[in-house]
Amino acid sequence: MDNSNINFIERRGTGSLKWDHADVLFNGEGLLPMWVADMDLGVPHQVQEALIERVNHPIFGYARPHDSLYDAVINWMKDKHNWTINKDQVFFSSGVVPSIAAAINAFTEPGDKVMIQSPVYAPFYSCINENNRTLVDNPLIIRDNRLEINYEDFENKLKDGVKLFILCSPHNPGGMVWSKADITRMAELCKEYDVLIISDEIHADLNLYGNEHTPIAKLNPNSITLMAPSKTFNIAGLQASLAIAENPEIMKKLTGQFLKQGFYGLNVLAYPAMEAAYTYGADWLKEAVSVIEDNVELVTSFINDKLPVVKVIKPEASFLVWIDLRGLDITDSEITKRLIQKGRIALEPGAKFGKAGSGFVRMNIGCSPETVKEGLNRLYTAFDDLI
Repeated sequence: MDNSNINFIERRGTGSLKWDHADVLFNGEGLLPMWVADMDLGVPHQVQEALIERVNHPIFGYARPHDSLYDAVINWMKDKHNWTINKDQVFFSSGVVPSIAAAINAFTEPGDKVMIQSPVYAPFYSCINENNRTLVDNPLIIRDNRLEINYEDFENKLKDGVKLFILCSPHNPGGMVWSKADITRMAELCKEYDVLIISDEIHADLNLYGNEHTPIAKLNPNSITLMAPSKTFNIAGLQASLAIAENPEIMKKLTGQFLKQGFYGLNVLAYPAMEAAYTYGADWLKEAVSVIEDNVELVTSFINDKLPVVKVIKPEASFLVWIDLRGLDITDSEITKRLIQKGRIALEPGAKFGKAGSGFVRMNIGCSPETVKEGLNRLYTAFDDLI
């Protein structure tokens, strides 16, 4: 594919968390940052143009979304995911994580059981623990370099009084696109045991290799789906996301919780950026996915050749690669030390995603092929004496 709409941007000196703060945050020097989940790809030009047009208007007062934004979201869900929703089922929030926290407070009480599937995105843990709920884990199983669900354990824990299940679909950090069979089984079990589902589907638009994402709400309307253009179109700093609930009582309770928190809407730039992304971004996204797929192949071929005791959980979605270093037989602290001091590369430590992440790292490959190659060379340098 001719990726003519994709530009790799130099981000140093822009206040970028990823590039300008890695050395301090990782306590290193000259680190190559391949950690936090934003990309080095310039946004679709229509998004930038929409922002410029809005900035050229010299007043930045309170704003509300136009109907055209709702239409863009509705059309995107239909075209991309074959999912029919309407305006009343959409609520705009500042991010998936605030929405998870709001849902926990809206639908559970302190001490209630909230289930996750580890290893998983770190804020799942903090949202549960900081709100004084009881964390229940349904650990995923690694089989044939894929993450799979332990359904016996899943059902047993639902039976044991779980009130809320937080699903990560596609999975972060593992990159799994759950099959329709998996989504159906989880949806039906949660329906059987009257467990509300909060589904983090922020990576749903970034499916690789033709994998198809199934929103769990299509199979169980007793759910809240959390999506955003932030990962898809690299606009996370604009803090724009959406919650979708087909059940009006669930939507009413969720929006009521946001009002309790004093949240009344997005910033004035988030709305036009979101609308432009969902209206015009499909072609750009195809090219971005092509870049990511090529980078996945670089990672897998390099590691298979140069680091044979290391395993790659090949992602089916997103620009994040879950790398299994357990074959090196060293501790998490030694892994981190070698990456920072020897390899001079900043990767997300696996233990950040829970105990099941011990011995792993997560690499962000939403960047140029040259950066990926440099990162792989640094990864090799970190562990070459152990191979």
